[in-house]
Order: sequence, then C-alpha cells, then structure tokens
Amino acid sequence: MTQTHPTLVSGGRMTAVQGAALYVGAVLGTGVIALPALAAEAAGPASLLAWLLLVIVSVPLAATFAALGSRHPDAGGVSTYARMAFGPRAAAVVGWCFYFAVPPGASAAALFGGAYVEAALGGGTATVAVTAMLLMAAVTVTNHSGVQMAGRVQLALAGLLVTLLLLTVLLTLPHASVGNLQPFAPQGFTAIGPAAALLMWSFVGWEAITHLTGEFRRPARDLPRATAAAVVVVGALYLAVAFATIAVLGSAAAESDAPLGELLAVALGGDARWLAAGAALLLTFGAMNAYYAGAAKLGAALGRDGALPGWLARGSVAGEVPRRSLAVTAVLAFVALAAVVAAGLGTRPLVLVATGSIITVYVIGVAAALRLLPRRSRAWYAAAATIGVVLLLLLMTGVYLVWPVAVTGAALLYLRLRGQIAPEPHRAVVTLGARTEQPRGGNEERDMLSGDDDISG
Repeated sequence: MTQTHPTLVSGGRMTAVQGAALYVGAVLGTGVIALPALAAEAAGPASLLAWLLLVIVSVPLAATFAALGSRHPDAGGVSTYARMAFGPRAAAVVGWCFYFAVPPGASAAALFGGAYVEAALGGGTATVAVTAMLLMAAVTVTNHSGVQMAGRVQLALAGLLVTLLLLTVLLTLPHASVGNLQPFAPQGFTAIGPAAALLMWSFVGWEAITHLTGEFRRPARDLPRATAAAVVVVGALYLAVAFATIAVLGSAAAESDAPLGELLAVALGGDARWLAAGAALLLTFGAMNAYYAGAAKLGAALGRDGALPGWLARGSVAGEVPRRSLAVTAVLAFVALAAVVAAGLGTRPLVLVATGSIITVYVIGVAAALRLLPRRSRAWYAAAATIGVVLLLLLMTGVYLVWPVAVTGAALLYLRLRGQIAPEPHRAVVTLGARTEQPRGGNEERDMLSGDDDISG
C-alpha cells in the first residue's frame, strides 16, 4: 500500500481542531491552577523568567514531536520512535516511563482540583479525596467510550477554559502593581533553575498526543496544525496567568493554595470560590482526559510490541478503544491516590516524580528525532536545539530521578524475565515523495499507518 506523505490517511477520524483541544487540555491542564503559586514561592517574581524559558523551549519541543508523529503515526508514540531509532529495549524504557508516570500524575492533578472544591465547600481532606475519586471515575468513563468522545468533550472544555482564563487576566490587570515585582529575585537568580524544574509539570503534554497520532484523519496535515495552534494558545495563557498572579497578588501569591481563585475574587470583586472550583475541575478533567487517552493507547501498543503482557494489545489499532489498558491505568491511579491520601503526602512530590519520568521520555524522544528526522531539516534543527535543554531539566529533577531509574530497571528486568521481545510489528509502507522503503529501524525514513490488522503480543 502506497500513499504520498501529504495525503497520509490513517484509520482514525479525529480532526485538527479536536487534536488542538486535546493538546491544550494536556499541556495547560492543572499547571495553571496551582503552579504559579508554587513557582512564586520558589523564586519570587523571577519565576516569570522560568515561565518564559519553558514557553520558548516548548516551541521546538512540540515541533519535534509533531514532526515525528506526522511521519510515524502509531499508538506507541515516543516508544515507537525509540524502537525505530535505538531498538526494543529503549522503546520499553520510554513506554514504561510514560505509562507509569500517568497514575501518580493523575493523583496530583485530581488532588489539585479537589483542593479548589474543598476551598468552596469545606470538609477538609475528605472533600479533596472524594472529589479526586469522582474526577478519576468521570475521566475513565469518558475514555471508555473512545477517543472520539474524548476529543468532543475536550473541544468543549478547551473553549470554556480559554475564555475563562482570558477574561480573568483582562479583568485583573487593572489591579496589577509594578511594586509587586520587587524584589525581583528574593531567593537569588539561582532559584530560577529549581522553579523551572517544578514548572516543567506545566509543559508536559507535547508527548501525550503522540500516542493518538494514528487517530487523526490525516496525521501529516492535521498534527502540525493542531500543534501550532496549541503552542500559541498555551504559551500566551501561561505567561498571562503567571504575570497576573504575581503582579496582582504580590507576596500573597506564594502563600495561596488556590491562586486562580484569588485572581477571580479580585476580578469579580467578591467571593469567587465556586467559580474557581468550577474552573479547576474543568482544567483538571481536561488534563486527565488527554493523559488517560494517551496512556490507554500506549499500554495497548506496548502489549502489542511485547513490552507489556500481550493481553493488553487489544485496542492498539486506530479506531479501536483500548479498554483493557484503560482499566489498568484507572486502577493504578486509584491505588496511587489511596496511598497518597493515607500517607498524607502533598502534591509536590507527586508532581516531581511524574515530571522526572516525562522528562526522561523527552530526552529519549528528542534523541530519537535526531536519528529519524531528515538531517538539516527544520524539524531536525528543532530537535538539536532542544536536546541540551531537556538534559538540563532532567538533572534539575534531582532526587526524584529515582523513580524513572527504578522504572527503567523494572522494564529491562521484565524483558529479561520474559525471555524474548515480540518481533517488530508489520506496518504498511508509505511513500515519502518518490521514495518507498521497508521500515527496519535505525536511521531509515519511513511512515507507518497505525491501522494494521497484524498485532503481535
């Protein structure tokens, strides 16, 4: 089967607009409701430089994953790119790092949303925990209906969220004060690095949609469009909300558990806890919705490729719903939530554990891009510009690198105990321009359609 790259058609039906909405939900997510305050606590107004740095870095990073996804649309996402570039062991490490980062990340996200509801209702830890459980259940049910339903829900959420955040910023800017930006770096400029590592949570998500690239109608056309739109929207909103949080709230920003609620109270001139809780729930649901969808598809692909048990493979084909993998993701997330609530841990460790795993995925994914993308192309230069930054961010994660290291060891041990690795799945060969090649991994140019019928497990 041959097709030209510009008209590459997969087995999916997702549009560029739905894809952009999933991107906005995955990246914008819960970072905007909690991390401006945590970053202000870590670095004061200088945290704005960390926000700006990460917005700048996200442009080539997003472009890199969009280029890989449009050329190689497959449910394995970054795991597939690692397999092509470095072999099955690297693919298993990447897949495990992402798949097992979602449960602790989902727990943190759900608790962020629960904290806003508790601020409106009261009830302490019980309200937070119950809200988190309901969020997880709702996201699981939505994804159980398939990625089309998830995409439609996300599209509606994205429109509401962008409108709400823009109105919040515009209404609070008249209350901004330059004096709140002084002193600019109370902890010194060296605090910008740790703040950036913490804020990386706000920018993870560019890799999440790679697992859904096969669900696009025309990945080569729709994925770059969705990515470009999401980069502009997310970057502008993050910078605007971060600036408003510090310039309007001042030193109180670092002490607030619900900074978005404080901004809404200033904007509306009263108690806006209910509105803030509603916004937090929408943001939390949007992020969890995108990550559950991506993780469910990834788990099915890992089962197909032999990096996880083969019974998870059902649903790896575009258009199918990976309900078994979704069930595993949901159960692990509930277990992580129960453990966190029982131990009384805060969300900061969960954020850094999940972030360390995702940055590990970024490092391997960008390295794979340097081997797979055409040399000296714009996408290749984007990857080259990003690799040093993601390595630096990985080092800034510090002690929380223990989790991705442990997951890496577990993935390699699983492959060893399994005794074999599933053969490279058969994939359709797609023409790039006038050249057609049989995919064999390494540096070869190839495109894959994710609508295969041959699934090995």
